[in-house]
Amino acid sequence: MQAAGLDAMISCSPENFAYLTGFVVPSQPLIRHRHAMVIVTTDGRTAIFGVDMEASTIKRREPDTPSRIWAEFTDSAMAVLAIQLQELGLEAARIGIEMDYLPAGDLARLTRELPKATFSGNEALLARLRQIKTRDEIDLLRRLSRIADQSITDALAAVKTGDTEMDIAAQMTRNIYTLGAEHFKLMIVATGERSQLPNVGPSERKLQIEDVCRVEIFSVINGYQAGVCRTAVVQRAPAHAEKIWQNLVECKYLLMDMIKPGASCRAIYAAFLRKLMELNLPPISFVGHGIGLHLHEDPYIGKTPEIGKRGDAQLEAGMVLGVEPLCYQTGHGYGMQNKDMMLVTGTGCELLSDYANTDKLLVVR
Repeated sequence: MQAAGLDAMISCSPENFAYLTGFVVPSQPLIRHRHAMVIVTTDGRTAIFGVDMEASTIKRREPDTPSRIWAEFTDSAMAVLAIQLQELGLEAARIGIEMDYLPAGDLARLTRELPKATFSGNEALLARLRQIKTRDEIDLLRRLSRIADQSITDALAAVKTGDTEMDIAAQMTRNIYTLGAEHFKLMIVATGERSQLPNVGPSERKLQIEDVCRVEIFSVINGYQAGVCRTAVVQRAPAHAEKIWQNLVECKYLLMDMIKPGASCRAIYAAFLRKLMELNLPPISFVGHGIGLHLHEDPYIGKTPEIGKRGDAQLEAGMVLGVEPLCYQTGHGYGMQNKDMMLVTGTGCELLSDYANTDKLLVVR
């Protein structure tokens, strides 16, 4: 904050609230106006701003942090926040706030309430902080990676020809909770011709012999998430699938060899494209991205390493990446994807999603 010329920062998105407190206010991601924020000053003071509906949760999780609670149906949230900032001596301060999350109307109201204060975007600062994971964050993401991986692998082993995509989803949902996740995000179950669709949920479609099945899920604990995708075939692979899958497996190991501290994101992406296109498969705009409190975080291993910026980015030890060699449009009526979680270590990378052996296609019997 001092380097950026700020007196305080306000974290107001669910992801950055969780980054500072270690938990997500349950209804904030569902109801945008239920503001939950953390205020941090340059002299080390912290305070929480939260809605009355979630006051007991905040008190239970952060009993020793000063908090200001606003009433959802009778208060103006920004007027109450302004009072809290005044009490912290910030009525004329330079304050960083998440411009990419706070609604424009709320920012306008806050500015009117504190006309002497100056507000500027702090989302890039917070995103940069979150790129390098702590030991506790890495341990949690390792656990989440294995939960997601096992939940998919065991679900595919439990279904059979003639079962539906809903049956896969039911098995996977049970597995996610049994293995210890709090909940999940973005479940994708796409089989047969539907495997070409990037982000679709399960349907009543029945599994048929030679179907390709793309299955993905994000397991979640304390707001942190790990995304894993596995591809299976029903009984046997259709034409060309084995060859395409072998290319994607070789892409995976190529990427793992290149992921290390100091590596260029653009150079890794270029090497991936060269390998993918050996079979004239269509390119994708990225093959990996940071992950943690959000599904997609910087840096990107792709055309643009950071959202909205040009140039390049270098990998650093402590980054956790979702790496996904894939091809949705193979030209043969199906899509294939192998998404793993990887940690950038001091000398290379560690595969965190290591439950399934993906060197060969998984098989549904």
